[in-house]
Amino acid sequence: MKRRRPEIVGDEMQKVISSIIGTRLKDPRVPFMTSVTGVKMSSDLTHATVFISVYGDEKTKKDAMDALEHAKGFIRYEAVQEIKLRVAPELHFKLDNTLDEAARMDALIAKTIADDERRRAEREKRKQGAGADVEEAGSEND
Repeated sequence: MKRRRPEIVGDEMQKVISSIIGTRLKDPRVPFMTSVTGVKMSSDLTHATVFISVYGDEKTKKDAMDALEHAKGFIRYEAVQEIKLRVAPELHFKLDNTLDEAARMDALIAKTIADDERRRAEREKRKQGAGADVEEAGSEND
């Protein structure tokens, strides 16, 4: 199946912007664990929504996004120089919370499994206790 040009350019932009942020951007507000999780290009290639994942607390994430907004012109210039596009797309940075959501869901699943195991153990204990009561009642009748 043939891929469309915006998808191809978006994939290339993702690689290039990730490299720029990781190696050429010298802002200390952008932590080492910052990654570009995706780039969605508009159909006319004039706008690029760049999804950013930042490892850290809310303040770290906000500072990193502020730093990227401040460096937007530099990142845009460097990306266009490397990819050689006719039109330099306007960059729009969006925080990608997919990893945070995945961790939250993982914690909820682990909690549910633990609760289910606890309930199962309680049921088994009640069954064993009820069985002992029946045996005692049976031996008293003898």
